[in-house]
Amino acid sequence: MSATVTSPDHRSDPRITLRAHLRHTGALVRRNLLWIRQDPESMFDVLLMPVVFTLLFVYVFGGSIGQALGGGQHRYVQYVIPGMLAMMSMTLSQGVGTGFSQDFNSGVMDRFRSLPIGRGSVLVAKIAVELGRMLFATAVLMVVAVLVGFDIGNWPGLLATVGLSAVFASSVMWVFLTLGVVLKNAQSVQAMGFLVLFPLQFGSSIFAPPNSMPGWLRHFTDYNPLSTLANTARGLMTGGPVAHDLWMTLGWSAAITAVTAPVAIHKFRTKT
Repeated sequence: MSATVTSPDHRSDPRITLRAHLRHTGALVRRNLLWIRQDPESMFDVLLMPVVFTLLFVYVFGGSIGQALGGGQHRYVQYVIPGMLAMMSMTLSQGVGTGFSQDFNSGVMDRFRSLPIGRGSVLVAKIAVELGRMLFATAVLMVVAVLVGFDIGNWPGLLATVGLSAVFASSVMWVFLTLGVVLKNAQSVQAMGFLVLFPLQFGSSIFAPPNSMPGWLRHFTDYNPLSTLANTARGLMTGGPVAHDLWMTLGWSAAITAVTAPVAIHKFRTKT
């Protein structure tokens, strides 16, 4: 009996129906939400990050970059807020990897793997809860954005942007779930996440137009998924071309998911 309880090779995925997978996912989502309820400090990042980053970039860089854009601080607000939505979709995705690593080190995941539940359900539940945190952060960001002067003139565009950001964020979460399984502790996941996030965020069109960047960096920016997401968000929310960047973003999301989701599930099954 004990071997059945502790062995990570105990698998029942092939015999579990889709309905059972959905039921298991719902139960695990509820478990994760209850954990957040018991530890409300875990929501501080989604509450404070949109406020801090918005105020920092608007009031520190807004004047100078806004003038370069042909306006002032108000012009920069219209530029940077859609980019901030793109940034949060990746920045908050890191939390799913650190939380996953902590669950492994505490023994929670060993218990889950011993139960007759779909292995994918554990991972999907983590993603679902993290997407909920991201939507909460988005709501906070938009409240702050309106207070600093952002004009929400296109509500359907805003909703489409939120949906696209959620699609992209869910794909990036598979990357961090993989890191959460492969790396030894949450600190390692956080450090690796920083190395990935930092160049992608600042080597993009999120905070400033890439026109003045050197040629090699502009080429990187053009294909950076955060740039394509930010450009799509601007087109949807404030007007402008959308099609090319939209398809690029969807392509990146599909490719990242197709590569990393099977790896994350396999590593989760076989981790000892």
